[in-house]
Amino acid sequence: MTDSTNSLSHETTPARGTTAEVFGAFLKLGLTSFGGPIAHLGYFRSEFVERRRWLDDRSYSDLVALCQFLPGPASSQVGMALGLGRAGWSGLLAAWAGFTLPSAIALILFAFGIAEYQGLAQSGWVHGLKVVAVAIVAQAVWGMAKSLCPDRPRAALAILAALLTMILPSALGQVAAIAVAGLLGWWQLK
Repeated sequence: MTDSTNSLSHETTPARGTTAEVFGAFLKLGLTSFGGPIAHLGYFRSEFVERRRWLDDRSYSDLVALCQFLPGPASSQVGMALGLGRAGWSGLLAAWAGFTLPSAIALILFAFGIAEYQGLAQSGWVHGLKVVAVAIVAQAVWGMAKSLCPDRPRAALAILAALLTMILPSALGQVAAIAVAGLLGWWQLK
């Protein structure tokens, strides 16, 4: 495979891929990625930055920052952007389908199962799944923090944003955190 510049990357990366490659990569993650959007971003970084090298860490961080700023689910936006960058519009659709189909099918099957067996939802296994999900999300947040906050100023900014969203646990808190972080970042880079 020849090298070319990927539209998502600041560095030279492998040439564009195929729709099938994108679908396969995202299907694997769709079948194995538990823990919700924050955990998904950690899985995406491990798979597409570290393992497959579809883009570099800086480009991934920029993409995550952009998608966190936009309304809607950031992990879905990041996944579709990765698919778009790798294989064009068909790659975008392949990434969405590969990552979304496993959970959509599982959700439908669980809905039928819970409707049929009323006591299933109240059993202890659901609580166990919640506990495991917390651990998975914590691991993903820690992994992303190490790459996105490598120095004290960025770590302090992340801690400030976390405190602000805990003090104001609403959309207003999130908007305030984004505004404060943007102003502090602008001030620091002047």
